[in-house]
Amino acid sequence: MKLIAESGSTKTDWRTITADGQISQYKTVGFNPYYQTAENIAEELRANLLPNLPNTNIDEVFYYGTGITNDEKAEVIRQAIGMVFNDVKTIEAHSDMLAAARALCGREAGIACILGTGSNSCFYDGDKITFQVPPLGFWLGDEGSGGYLGKQLILSYLHEELPEDLRAKFDKRFGVKERLEIIENAYQKPFPNRYFASFSKFLFDNRQHPFVYQLVSNAFGLFFEKYLLKYPDFSKYKIHFTGSVAFYYSDILRRVAVEKGCTIGVIMESPIAGLTLFYK
Repeated sequence: MKLIAESGSTKTDWRTITADGQISQYKTVGFNPYYQTAENIAEELRANLLPNLPNTNIDEVFYYGTGITNDEKAEVIRQAIGMVFNDVKTIEAHSDMLAAARALCGREAGIACILGTGSNSCFYDGDKITFQVPPLGFWLGDEGSGGYLGKQLILSYLHEELPEDLRAKFDKRFGVKERLEIIENAYQKPFPNRYFASFSKFLFDNRQHPFVYQLVSNAFGLFFEKYLLKYPDFSKYKIHFTGSVAFYYSDILRRVAVEKGCTIGVIMESPIAGLTLFYK
């Protein structure tokens, strides 16, 4: 039996595939080898994954997740899985970017993108990532992501650039936000990207407002200009997206792609379904 995982920092989607093609699904908290040890992760798996599996006859594990930026971090995941599934024959741990590429492109070449809390992209040759315009993270990049959208909204709020009707809606929903509260969340508390991304839902609910539409459109335009348009022969390949921002703002995303001369392929909310098909 195969066990497949697609993990973010907050949740992990799991799928099992039996020899006759039966699929079951499970969820646990997310994992990040930058912040957790193999022992911590193994303890969580024993407590919240193992009891839900129909049996522990797992032969192969294919794990994809955030924080797997090199083999050292991948080894943390491999060790954790090995502690829980002692007799497993194959344990692979890969980045969330490769998960997106395999889920979106399958066995075909294309450009795969993530637009969720953060943003990322790569060129995938049908088997592996062969070229990437490197992302710069929340403070220096993440254009087009939920974190970036929320940050632009908050900046407009603090600079008193929001239209009056939009500011009134914002204050009613979140309460009046003071500068020091926002600065504390930005510079002192952990996961500032999650904090700013939490405001993205407000933008989605008001996406018909001209100010919001322009803000989102500009953010997507920057993502295309700073990343996608720099891929060699980008116009020859379909560009695929996964992530909540890409999925829920797909109408704006598609319009921006046309303006930039790009062809959009698949847009899916989560990679796990595509990953399951890839291995099935």
